[in-house]
Amino acid sequence: MSNLFGEFFGTMVLIIFGCGVVANVLLKKSKGENSGWIVITTGWAIAVIMGVFAAVSTGAPQADINPAVTLAKTFMGVYTGAQAAATMLAQLCGGIVGGAVAWLAYLPHWELTEDKGLKLAVFCTGPAVRNSTANLLCEIIGTTMLVTVIFCIFAKPVGGVAPGFGPYLVGMLVWGLGLSLGGPTGYAINPARDLGPRIAHAILPIAGKGDSDWGYSWIPVVGPFIGGALAFAIGKAVGII
Repeated sequence: MSNLFGEFFGTMVLIIFGCGVVANVLLKKSKGENSGWIVITTGWAIAVIMGVFAAVSTGAPQADINPAVTLAKTFMGVYTGAQAAATMLAQLCGGIVGGAVAWLAYLPHWELTEDKGLKLAVFCTGPAVRNSTANLLCEIIGTTMLVTVIFCIFAKPVGGVAPGFGPYLVGMLVWGLGLSLGGPTGYAINPARDLGPRIAHAILPIAGKGDSDWGYSWIPVVGPFIGGALAFAIGKAVGII
């Protein structure tokens, strides 16, 4: 149970920081309004670092906080199917709660923001150019790079990393992914990161919100899962796992 709570808590922290920085940039009369993509990508990088430390300290030493990572580790034999499903559910619940906390933190700003699309963007990703094939491909590529490079960071041939330093490297990886590959779809690269807050958007009484764009919602779930599976295959092929 401590492992599941750690995954829940770490994912919640990830989303509070991550959705929080998007809210800071997009919502009207926020101190950070219009501060731009570099702020969003930096905020998400820090969110990952804080989420990993939160997960580890509350009982999840593996600190996946991402079902795509959990799936890859399941193929590696780290989890049974039942353990993986429970871990992913804990991550999803953390994403929902994290989205709700971010909503509360910016409570007066939702009514001041007229654009329904900006409100949704605080919680979940959307395409810059709506093309299902291209959008799915982008999420697959982004997640494949995420999980593969995570394997590289912690690979034995590299010599491993000093205790406590790994989360910073993973945060830098996510920062780089946002800067390099985040433009087309907003780089969900994590099913719980997108679906959890999207559910929060759907159920919360957000002032003036629109729909939750469920027609697109499968892409930031399916794409990262495919990416996680591909990363496992690559890792096995090149000998890093």
